[in-house]
Amino acid sequence: MLRAAGSESVKRRPKDRKAKIAAAAAIAFSERGYPAVGVEDIASSVGISGSALYRHFPNKYAMFRHAALELTDALESALDAVSVAADATDRERLREDLLAVIRTTVRNRRTAGIYRWESRFLDAADRKSVRAQAAAVNHRVALHLSRSEPPASARAETILTSAMFSVIGSITAHNLILPQRRMEQVLLDACLSIEHGGSAITSRRSEQTVSTRPVTTNKRERLLQEAVRLFDSRGYHDVSIEEIAAAAGLNASGMYRYFPSKAELLGAVFYRAADRLDLATAAVFESATSPEEALRALSAMYVELSFAQHELMSVYFSEMNNLLPGHRSDLKNRQKLYVVEWARILREIRPDLSAIEAKFLVHAALNLVPDIGRLMKFDVAAENASTLQTFMSAVLFGRPAPPP
Repeated sequence: MLRAAGSESVKRRPKDRKAKIAAAAAIAFSERGYPAVGVEDIASSVGISGSALYRHFPNKYAMFRHAALELTDALESALDAVSVAADATDRERLREDLLAVIRTTVRNRRTAGIYRWESRFLDAADRKSVRAQAAAVNHRVALHLSRSEPPASARAETILTSAMFSVIGSITAHNLILPQRRMEQVLLDACLSIEHGGSAITSRRSEQTVSTRPVTTNKRERLLQEAVRLFDSRGYHDVSIEEIAAAAGLNASGMYRYFPSKAELLGAVFYRAADRLDLATAAVFESATSPEEALRALSAMYVELSFAQHELMSVYFSEMNNLLPGHRSDLKNRQKLYVVEWARILREIRPDLSAIEAKFLVHAALNLVPDIGRLMKFDVAAENASTLQTFMSAVLFGRPAPPP
């Protein structure tokens, strides 16, 4: 029996191609942000053409929206699957809920970092939808928090639960590896330590403290200030050289006298943040008299510096992938050394921790500052700083969870 000519060369479209595209897009967005990822990048990683990708998603934004919604859907499904005895205590229920969130995040580690980009790149309607789903997940976990007297406000419970989620989400910001069960336990202990210290949160919402940027006549300084402000509000890719120069009171050619390109200007912004952090860290080490005092002082310094320069720190956290390769490599190495130094001090206080476990906890503590800082609108009120420092201390110094 003869076959139709060319029938052997016909390829069937895989049934799971849309899922593969969605997964590749989520990884790319999580690791590199939204603007830096192109449709062709995603298509190439799946081994298809851009036109083939468009059969499943109409544009890049549709893939980003899908990835953001899929993350919150996965968390809701994980909580739906939690099963505990009818007479389980709130602490037992909280433990199981947190483990469900931890396991889901570990399973989606390469894609879950997308939560850092949602507020900037989702449109208003989709952002509202994702935030509503995230709030529902947050509320489900908050139902089992320890009760305090007087009762914590809804805002305080949101901040407390968000802090635990931030600790879990910190694993998307690094590539350190621990055995699965040990990773779960380290994250769970840190979350329950935060919950134990939750009574430190004030239930009173303070009036927003308004901070102003210093005015400078130095042209290079003005360029750096305006670049930070514009990169923070709109993202590196959506800001032009001309806009930065105009905001600083210069024309584009005037800017090139100080920075040969927008990428070099971004590098200068990053090195400024890194240098200020190094100087503040050195000052802490000069004055600290014990490892515990040093770590507490480092936490307080990090919160203070991040809140006082939150636009600069926000750019530092979000625009790393837009640096020139040489700058990116150098600054990432400086970041790693910073974490190593904190971890070294932590192990002097907690010798039971391995070097990797200590680094996990340092990343978790540092991740709290941008995540919870955004919730607090980076208001420099004293109670906000106190709350964050309490959370960081809980994560670092620990209160091991009881056995199941």
